[in-house]
Amino acid sequence: MTLPLNEWPYPLTLTRLVLALAIGLFVGLERERRGKESGLRTFGFASLLGCLGGLLGDGYALACIFLLGLLVVFLNLQTLRANQGTELTTSAALLVIGMAGIMCGQGHTFTPVAVAVATAALLAWKERLAGFTMHLSDTELRSAILLAILAFVIYPALPTGTVDPWHVLAPREAFITVILIAGIGFVNYILWKMYGARGIELTGFLGGLVNSTVAVGELAARVQDTDGQLANVAYRGGILATAAMVVRNAVILALLSPHALIAAVVAHVCMLGACGLLILLDRRTQAPPMETPLLHIESPFSLQAALKYGFIFLMLQIVAVLAQQVLGTVGIYVTSFFGGLVSSASAVAAAASLVAQGTTSPTTAGISAVIASLTSTMINLPLIFRAQQRQLTWRFTWATTLVVGLGILGALIQVYLLTHQFNQ
Repeated sequence: MTLPLNEWPYPLTLTRLVLALAIGLFVGLERERRGKESGLRTFGFASLLGCLGGLLGDGYALACIFLLGLLVVFLNLQTLRANQGTELTTSAALLVIGMAGIMCGQGHTFTPVAVAVATAALLAWKERLAGFTMHLSDTELRSAILLAILAFVIYPALPTGTVDPWHVLAPREAFITVILIAGIGFVNYILWKMYGARGIELTGFLGGLVNSTVAVGELAARVQDTDGQLANVAYRGGILATAAMVVRNAVILALLSPHALIAAVVAHVCMLGACGLLILLDRRTQAPPMETPLLHIESPFSLQAALKYGFIFLMLQIVAVLAQQVLGTVGIYVTSFFGGLVSSASAVAAAASLVAQGTTSPTTAGISAVIASLTSTMINLPLIFRAQQRQLTWRFTWATTLVVGLGILGALIQVYLLTHQFNQ
C-alpha cells in the first residue's frame, strides 16, 4: 500500500492528533499509577497510531488495529515469561484506545472522549466493582437479568397502541412504564446497598428512593427495638425518605410527561424545601447520631414485583379513565389519592400515561402527581406510631403537617399561575 497524496488541512489534522494523544495519555495515566508496563507512553502511542490510521483511510485503520493486536500478544508473552500472568485488562484497554484514536482521525470528538472516560473509570474502579460483585446476591443477579429480558426481549415484541375497544389498555406503553418504575427502584436499591451504611442521611434518602414506606417502617421498627434510643435517627431518616420519594416521583413525571411536571414543579419544590428546612433545624438542635440503623429492604425488581407494579399501574389507569368518564377531572384526583396509599410511583406513572394517550391534560396529571406524593407522605404517619415514642410521634406529625401544608400551598400557587397565564 502507498500513502495517499491528498493535502490535509493543517489545523484540522493537528486538532485530531492532539485529541487522540490526550485521550491516550488520560487512560495511560491510570495504568502508570498502578505500575503497569503499558503506561503513559504506550497508550499515547497506541492512540496516535489509531489516529494516523483513521486519517489515512479504512485500510490503514484495520492495519493499525492488527499492529496493536501484535503488540498485545508480545505484551502478554513478556508477562507470562516473567511469571506475572496475563495483562488482559490492559490489553483490552489498549485495543479500545486504539479504536478511539481511529475515531479521532476520522473526525469524531464526543464518542472517543466518552470511550476514554469510561475506560479510565473501569480501570480505576477495579476494587469497587470487584467488591460490588462479591456482595451481589443470586437474587439480585437474577433481578438484573430479568430486567434485561423484560426490556430488550419482551418489550420489542409487544403490540403498539391500544388493544381493547375502549382504547384504555396499551401493552407497550404500560410495559415500558412498569420497567421504568421498577428499573429506577432497582438502581436506587443497588446504590443503597453500596452506600447506605455510611450514615443516616444516605440510609434514609437512598432507602426512600427505593420505597419510602418500607424505609420509614423499618426506621420505626429499629426505634421500637432499641427502646427509643434511635428516635432522633429515625426522625431524620423519615424526613429524608420523604424527600427522596418526592424526588423520585418528580423524575418519573419528567420522564413520562415533561409538560405535566411543569404543573407540579412548585408543589414538589415546596415539599423538598420543607424537608430541607426540617433537616437543617434538626442538625442545629440535635447531636449527631452515633449509630446508623440497619434497614431490611428487598430488591424491588423480581418477577413478583414486576407483576405487582404492572397490576397496580393497569388498575390505576383503568380506574382513572372510568372515574374521569363518571366524575370528570375529580375522578382522576380521587384515583391518585387512593393510588398514593398503595404506590405513589405507580399513581404518578398512571397519571402521566393518560397525558400520553391524550385523555387528560398535563395540568390535571401534574396535580394528580402532587396528590399522590402528598398521600404517600401522610401514609408514613401510622408507620411512625408503631415506634410507641410520644416525642418522635409528635415531631414527625408536625413535620408531616409542614411538608403536606407547603405542598398544598405550592399546588394552589401553581394552579393560580396556570389559570392566570391561561386567562392572559
